[in-house]
Amino acid sequence: MSFAIITDTAANLLATHLEQRDIIAIPLEFFLDGTPHTCLSVDEIDGEAFYATLGNKEVRTSQTNPQKFHDVFEALLKAGRDILCVTLSSGISGTYTSACITAEQLREEYPERKICILDSLGASLGEGLLVLRACDCRDAGMSLDETVKAVEQMREQMCQVFTVDDLHFLRKGGRISGAVAFVGTLLDFKPLLKGNEDGKIVMTGKVRGKKRAIAAMVEKYESLVADPQNQCVAIAQAGCPEDAKKLEELLKKNKPPREILTVCYEPVTGVHVGPGALALFFLGDTGVRKM
Repeated sequence: MSFAIITDTAANLLATHLEQRDIIAIPLEFFLDGTPHTCLSVDEIDGEAFYATLGNKEVRTSQTNPQKFHDVFEALLKAGRDILCVTLSSGISGTYTSACITAEQLREEYPERKICILDSLGASLGEGLLVLRACDCRDAGMSLDETVKAVEQMREQMCQVFTVDDLHFLRKGGRISGAVAFVGTLLDFKPLLKGNEDGKIVMTGKVRGKKRAIAAMVEKYESLVADPQNQCVAIAQAGCPEDAKKLEELLKKNKPPREILTVCYEPVTGVHVGPGALALFFLGDTGVRKM
């Protein structure tokens, strides 16, 4: 029996991805004015409405309890299936650690089974694209070990560049320092950020205005993308679909990709980047994350 592919809902995958590709998504929890919520796929959220009211609500997230992974993992192991679990970056979340704790416990109980936990070093579709690659490998008949190697290779090629309207949300969630947030908000500059080789968020520059920020993202894409005609490029937006549409149009001009997948940030990732965030995910050469 083929191995199971598990991720968490921070991967920002569509319901069709989960259903058609046989992906199990562990629901990450967020709290609106103290009330717990989950969102299994990006289809479930009215993005524009959610992000329009985000500033008026008390919103927080919490680390995933290892028990959530345990319940899913054990059911699969009992059924005789091996497991590949791709998680949200350890550089910004404890989700990877929770999955590892669970795996360590269950390996002792099920020594005949394989449990592989892979840190995506990314978020949103920087994680989701790796999950989809894992599905491609599994469906092509590759073994679990072969699939892990292929996904790890893709991880080294993953570029994650984004901009936000307000660095307050990243600072509040501890994703960046207060000093970086202060510099980034000077004179209404739009920050240019990326996920680095350790899966942490770093600022790489700043420009004035969203239009220039989008242009800078396209420039980064055109200078770093590898073999665009054979890859799916992804965009995530937090309540700013027109910005995403503009980014799509610009990406198609000089180095059009085979496909562009655009989604709305689901709440757990979205509350940390805030309304107006716009992210671009694509593959460059190996080692591009360090650039």
